[in-house]
Formats: sequence, structure tokens, C-alpha cells
Amino acid sequence: MSDIVRITSDELVAEISSLGSEMQSLQTTDGRDWLWNGDAAFWGGRSPILFPIVGKAPDNHIAVDGLSYEMGQHGFARRAEWQLADASTSTCRFELESSDETLKVYPFEFLLSLTHSLEGHRLTVTAEVENRGDRPMPFGLGYHPAFLWPLPGGEGRKHTVTLDNGGEPLLTRLQDGLVTKDMLPSPFIKGRLTLAHELFEADAMIFAEGAGKGLTYAAEGGPSLKFYFENLPNLALWQKPGAPFICIEPWHGTAAEAGGSAEIATRPYTSILPVGEKAQFAFSVEIIDG
Repeated sequence: MSDIVRITSDELVAEISSLGSEMQSLQTTDGRDWLWNGDAAFWGGRSPILFPIVGKAPDNHIAVDGLSYEMGQHGFARRAEWQLADASTSTCRFELESSDETLKVYPFEFLLSLTHSLEGHRLTVTAEVENRGDRPMPFGLGYHPAFLWPLPGGEGRKHTVTLDNGGEPLLTRLQDGLVTKDMLPSPFIKGRLTLAHELFEADAMIFAEGAGKGLTYAAEGGPSLKFYFENLPNLALWQKPGAPFICIEPWHGTAAEAGGSAEIATRPYTSILPVGEKAQFAFSVEIIDG
């Protein structure tokens, strides 16, 4: 059985499971939910961590120095049992360490930690990756949190995503789960995108470059969620068409390229971590009750 850790601030309550170190709920203290509930009729995820790859690999296999290893979509961390390393009233940290089982599919020794912390109206999620092996370690890491659409109190209102940088990043789509090289016109206009379910009929919208370090997801004239990203240059937006949630996904790394190599080191935006080094990736979200 997985363990659930509950953390609180003056304004928020969150629950995190040892399975995948995945956040299970995020509520304001008045009892309103902001995170998707994981209804499997649409999508059973809530806020999985993506490691050691983001997205798919060709034929669900990665290659390391020419050797092939089976690797499912978004990697194995989200389906693994993590160990609770530290917890307080407002913070918890789970860890996932390489094992005989992980080495069979990803031949690198690592320690991955994930910390959830609450302060006021803000949640911060921080991942740290450590290379404990004897050679450089290629990997991707991403977040996949799903928030309610409509937001609480935003029923009947238009919902928008507005980039802090006012950018109009080009759009990339998926072909059989792999990113295409075709760059499509941006759906953003001066940094603003009005959400519509039909935008996701062709799967996720991926913005490999230019989305910046922050955005606001909002119901017009209502509540909003303000996001900040650290060391996460790629952005995806995804919804199961017609489902009452939107995934706002900051990544460092994307799916492999359609028609490209299976080598994990050559996947777009892959991190290569030197021996003994650590890398950190974080996002925070602040709930602004309009």
C-alpha cells in the first residue's frame, strides 16, 4: 500500500503519495479542489513526474551507446514506489534511487528527489537529480500537473493561458507520440491563448522554445493560477478532449523525434549530467482567488 503525506499552509492543503511521489490533491483551506481528481474515465493521472524521459521513445525503446532498453512513455519514476526522506507540517521530500530493477531499463546510477512545499497560497515542487554513477548521465525531466478546467468559481467563463514574456512560440505536434520537425504558427497572440477543447483534438500542444519562465492560467474575471518555472525551457499544454482539466507541463526534454534516433543522449533538450553532479528543476503555482 502506498503512503499519503498531508502538508499544509495557512491557505493550502496538499496530499502526496509515495507512489510516484505524485500529488493527489491541492485544496484551499475552504475545501475547494484545484487539482484534477484522477478520474480514470478520462485520465488516471493527477501530477506525475516524468523521468528519465519525457514523452515517448521509438517503439518504446531507448538506446544507450547502441544498446536497446525498453522504456515506456514518460519513464518509470511515476509508477515507482518512492521513499519518504523528510517531512514537516508544510514540506515533504520523497526519494527514488537507482536499483537492480531500474538498471535493467536505464543503465545509470542516480538519486532523484522530489520536494513539495506550501507557503501561503503557493505550492513549490522541486526535483533534484544526482548522478551517482561513473559516466555522464543523459535524462529528461518534466512535470505533468492537471488543474481543473473550469477553475473553481470560473464556471461559464473563458479560460486563458497568458505567457509572462508576451511571446508567440511556434507550435510542435506529435506523430504517433513523437515530436515532428514541422513548426506550426503560434496559437498565442501577444502571449495570450484562449483555451478551447478542439485545440487538443490533435493531442498535446508543445512549445519547445520561447514560452518563457512563467505564465498565468485564468478564468476571465475569476480565479487564476500563476506559474513560475526554473530550468524548464519546454512547455506543453494537454487535455483529454472534453475532460474537465488542463495539464500545464513544464519540461526539460521532449519526446524523441519522429524518424529520429532512439539514443537517449540525442533526444531534444536532453540534460547530460556529469559524474557526481546534481541538477535542479522546479515549478511553483500561486492560487489567486479572483
